[in-house]
Amino acid sequence: MAEEIKNRYSDEELAEFRAIIEEKLAAAKAEYKTLREIVMNSSTNDIEDTSPSFKTVEDDGANQLSKEEAGHLAQRQYKFIQNLEAALVRIENKTYGICRATGKLIPKERLRLVPHATLTVEAKEMMSKGK
Repeated sequence: MAEEIKNRYSDEELAEFRAIIEEKLAAAKAEYKTLREIVMNSSTNDIEDTSPSFKTVEDDGANQLSKEEAGHLAQRQYKFIQNLEAALVRIENKTYGICRATGKLIPKERLRLVPHATLTVEAKEMMSKGK
């Protein structure tokens, strides 16, 4: 029996994806908060409380690099949060899981791994070849 061609996911399927996205969103927001604390140096569990009062130049450099890395990671995490929130809007609009390039449904397996995906793998590959 051939599977019926669908143009959108059912409300039950959308509810499953919503749960996945909300779980990832909560984790992403927690990680973003931690990264922001590192960048802002506002964490109360900082090693500065127990470290010696003198620092070497290398320590300052390593500390700065770590703050820069945390800043970049925070930016990426913020973008990830925005993408997840946009996916929730698409669920509300019942357009979630529809490839924005081809209009076909993005496979469930892909959405479970990359819940904010807006392209099928094939469409993404074609777009990257065109650049």
